[in-house]
Amino acid sequence: MKEGYIPKDQRKKILLITDDIRLPSGVGGVGKDIIINTCHHYNWVNIGGAVKHPDAGKRFDLSSDTNKESGISDSSITIYPTSGYGDPILLRNLISIENPDAIMLITDPRYFEWLFSMENEIRKKIPIIYLNIWDNYPAPSYNKEFYESCDALLGISKQTTNINNLVLREKAKDKVINYIPHGVSSKYYFPIEKDNKDLKDFRNKMLGGREKDFVLLFNSRNIRRKSIPDTMFAWKMFIDQLPKDKADKCAFVLHTQPSDQNGTDLIAVKDYLFGEEYNDIIFSTSRLPINYMNLLYNSTDAQILLSSNEGWGLSLTEALLVGNPIIANVTGGMQDQMRFEDENGNWFTPDDKIPSNHTGKYKKYGKWAFPVFPSSRSIQGSPKTPYIWDDRCNAEDASNQIMNLYKLSSEERKELGKAGREWAIGEEAGFTAEIMGNRVINSVDTLFSTWKPRNRYEIFNPKEFTPDKINHKLVY
Repeated sequence: MKEGYIPKDQRKKILLITDDIRLPSGVGGVGKDIIINTCHHYNWVNIGGAVKHPDAGKRFDLSSDTNKESGISDSSITIYPTSGYGDPILLRNLISIENPDAIMLITDPRYFEWLFSMENEIRKKIPIIYLNIWDNYPAPSYNKEFYESCDALLGISKQTTNINNLVLREKAKDKVINYIPHGVSSKYYFPIEKDNKDLKDFRNKMLGGREKDFVLLFNSRNIRRKSIPDTMFAWKMFIDQLPKDKADKCAFVLHTQPSDQNGTDLIAVKDYLFGEEYNDIIFSTSRLPINYMNLLYNSTDAQILLSSNEGWGLSLTEALLVGNPIIANVTGGMQDQMRFEDENGNWFTPDDKIPSNHTGKYKKYGKWAFPVFPSSRSIQGSPKTPYIWDDRCNAEDASNQIMNLYKLSSEERKELGKAGREWAIGEEAGFTAEIMGNRVINSVDTLFSTWKPRNRYEIFNPKEFTPDKINHKLVY
């Protein structure tokens, strides 16, 4: 019996609003992993969102499938597919039908503006839990109302947890605010021996039967903030330094859509930088089941991610769990995964004085990491997110880190990756789905034991209102 097991009829029920947990999206996958690793302790209902969901309006019982995944026999998992993430009418109906003990949200707060506007109604009866993330500083005061509308804020990155506290200020003491980093399943992401037949067949097909000494992987969406053209430029500068016979033994695999309105036309970028005849930029475009994703990572030597804004960077976590080194821009949650060490020898935790290590204050990091420090920082924005730093790194600096990794032998790279995996699955980092589930249970149980229903109304003195202002250093 699993530790923390509670019989089905005695469990609290949580209504999870996020992507459909059956679909292969990042937040949907996180929701699924949380459910699988906590279903012995809670019952779950998922409002499962998607764009123009083909199953909208239906109801599915996923308990049997969840039992197989989780190793228990009495899970209770129900999903209500919907286009988008629902609306007040759907939510009120499901609260009446399912009678949940809490609501849990995962994804960008702007998708839940309609729900936050109902918080006074909801929190008189049940608490709101938000597994939240924010890509970068300055601390977003425009999210303050969203954070205030929640009873528990579970920050995916250390940066997010710091932001929650900075934005809420004195109101933070009334919330459960904990750091719960992303975790992926160690059951599905793990190292595979090179002589494994499935791995050899997969790699051979991916590379078109060509022998390669060094293969770099990019795995993420084709959107602007992922800085994919800069990454391709870094690859060009890298191979241009090699003799032709060495360069021909290198390949760069991009597991992404070659063209996207939210990004760019990567085929055009490839042709411009390398020429149409260059075939060592390989696009992997199919949605792969999780066992094939493990083969993809194991078929490559390292993962690179140079996003100018990145709340976490799940592909880095997946790479760490298979034992691959990582090359990453030092921004957002990616810096958590590089384990920068502060002046006291501790894993760096942001505060109001040093909210991020993107300035390069701390230079000591995990041996598995090949960090690229941003060379510029500019304030970008949109009407709903008026300001956010854009941390841009030089392609030249990224190219140097690719070269540093390339110069190592395959055995040396594997040793670095092994160290990264051991740290990632250990208690300090805990970047596994299993540890993530335990951390969710601890935080949510704390909430249930301390939560008090919201008052019917609150009285404010407008003369005591203090406008929001910057509450952390901008230059440090």
